[in-house]
Amino acid sequence: MSREELNRQAFKEEALELLGELETSLLELEEDPANDEVINRVFRAMHTIKGSGAMFGFEDIASFTHEVETVFDLARNGQILVSKELLDLTLLARDHILSMLEGEEQGLGARAGEVIRGLKALTPSRTQTEPDPAVKTATPTCATDSSMNTWRIRFAPPKNLFMSGTNPASLLEELCEMGEHHVIMHTKDIPALPQLNPEDCLVWWDIILTTASSEDDIRDVFIFVEEDSDLTIQMVGSCQGIDEESYKLIGQILVEKNDITKDALERILLERKPIGQLLSEAGLVSASQVEAALVEQQEVKRLRQTAGAEPQASSIRVPAQKLDFLVDLVGELVTAQARLTQFASEQNDARLQAISEEIERLSDELRDNTLGIRMLPIGSTFSRFKRLVRDLSQELGKRIVLETHGEDTELDKTVIERLNDPLVHLLRNSIDHGIESPEERLAKGKNPEGRIELSAEHSGGEVLIRIIDDGAGIDPERIRAKAVEKGIIAPDSLISDKDALMLIFAPGFSTAEKVTSVSGRGVGMDVVKRNIDALRGRISLESVPGQGTTISVRIPLTLAIIDGLQVQVENSYFIMPLSAVEECVELIRKDKDRADLINLRGQMVPYVSLRAGFEIPGQTPEIEQVVVCNSQGRRVGIVVDRVIGEHQTVIKSLGKVYQDVRGISGATIKGDGSMALILDIAALVA
Repeated sequence: MSREELNRQAFKEEALELLGELETSLLELEEDPANDEVINRVFRAMHTIKGSGAMFGFEDIASFTHEVETVFDLARNGQILVSKELLDLTLLARDHILSMLEGEEQGLGARAGEVIRGLKALTPSRTQTEPDPAVKTATPTCATDSSMNTWRIRFAPPKNLFMSGTNPASLLEELCEMGEHHVIMHTKDIPALPQLNPEDCLVWWDIILTTASSEDDIRDVFIFVEEDSDLTIQMVGSCQGIDEESYKLIGQILVEKNDITKDALERILLERKPIGQLLSEAGLVSASQVEAALVEQQEVKRLRQTAGAEPQASSIRVPAQKLDFLVDLVGELVTAQARLTQFASEQNDARLQAISEEIERLSDELRDNTLGIRMLPIGSTFSRFKRLVRDLSQELGKRIVLETHGEDTELDKTVIERLNDPLVHLLRNSIDHGIESPEERLAKGKNPEGRIELSAEHSGGEVLIRIIDDGAGIDPERIRAKAVEKGIIAPDSLISDKDALMLIFAPGFSTAEKVTSVSGRGVGMDVVKRNIDALRGRISLESVPGQGTTISVRIPLTLAIIDGLQVQVENSYFIMPLSAVEECVELIRKDKDRADLINLRGQMVPYVSLRAGFEIPGQTPEIEQVVVCNSQGRRVGIVVDRVIGEHQTVIKSLGKVYQDVRGISGATIKGDGSMALILDIAALVA
């Protein structure tokens, strides 16, 4: 891939992140239209997309974004107010930029024209907002704008700047648009003409800029060249804090800019007597007083230097494929380490066992750190749902507020990606079927504005996600009637209310009276359950008619490596997820006449036999083991011949031939190279 293609790809990745932040900021702005900080955040995102897009050849994106940026520039200057119409148009503009970025649309198109016309309609006329260009306006000063600051900027690009297609002149022009400026170009590095290479950038610049813009605004101009350039940005004057210390001598300024060394300056200054020495010789102050003043000066300087030396966090962008490959390698390492541990235990060699234990410790740390790299906060997914709720509630004529909690809860990257579609279906179902119209809610004595709560929290080795609404709830009798009508259950079936509610996840089930663009086709909820099952997760539903519904989804933290409990039945080995295991007890053959129940400290716990369930031939031992597991809130025992112990399990997916076998979710390789099947406890009990 060429350098130009790499730069364009880097811009696309950066722009996608900016568009995500832009959408979140616009939704925040809808709740608080007067928030200047969020308005500036929106403007900066647009400004960065525009500048970088023009730099890397996305001219259509740059010109379209410029139109939106202009309107938000007026908003942040207080010339127009942020309205619902402006936010609607900006969200449409964000969607259009995303389409152009992904190549779905070429050029501006009809949608862009509609957005631009709408934005111009919201913009005051030129005579109201723009001065006559023939009339010279006064330069802003501290008397007219207290937010003005003077910045010293040194921009020294690398020699190979032109090879990336970057034009430094356009960067300087964009910088100069921010305010009063003085640009000094340094040409001392340009050699004689015979030695000159026209493809090298051999000049650098000092810029003195007086502006109301922040340091982040200035740094955004250089966002795609900062990493390779020598860029320094320093505030040298401020309307907020003008004092005598702000005025510096020429020598101080040259030293600060590294144009001369401090030693060189001191050699020149030594030809003159210091002010302290002059005052002491004149008898105005003593030598000790001069020394005290010097110590105070140095200490204040040291504190100021310490305050400005705070470490900055840094991050790098890594392709997802490299992380996936790293996890695969760690999985192979864990398998090899298990083989080493088993071999070391069979040998009577203390040194080999010590090495095995050290390798095991290191592989455990490597596994935890590698999986930690793949862990992402689920908040990035939650923020996208705010837009979904906003648009869908407007389409259905409902007033709905989405509240989110636990955005910092971390999940494996792969799990988050595969969880997105099920959560979208569940939210759409709550919006369409759950929350009533404002008129219906008022008639029931409710707040006309419905509420949906989306939360996430860690629960053992899983993440618990809840979707709670205060809508109409679900009537189990209606569900039963619809299930009988569609032939899902027999008319004389006796099922509990809890089981009746779970019928909404049956294929083809729908209670909608008519098909709409949102729901009613009987497709969606069964797909949700199938996708959750594929993630080795569980879904449950609780509802109170007239008050609301709670949908709970439990998902494992990762799909790559888990801690398991290894058990044996005859010559077959199985792995149970350790997060589902509560305890292990013995089952004596004479106790088996109790209708598959075991008395566990006064509580009757049902159990199922793994040997009978998988029809494994052989002689049942006199004393079996019962592994008590927690399955969807219920305690259930799994009967096995022998419990071997904990086993760090690298999950391998099964082939298509075995993917529909109930009770099995995957396989793993044991230390001796043989295979063990991973049990799906919930499916096995069901």
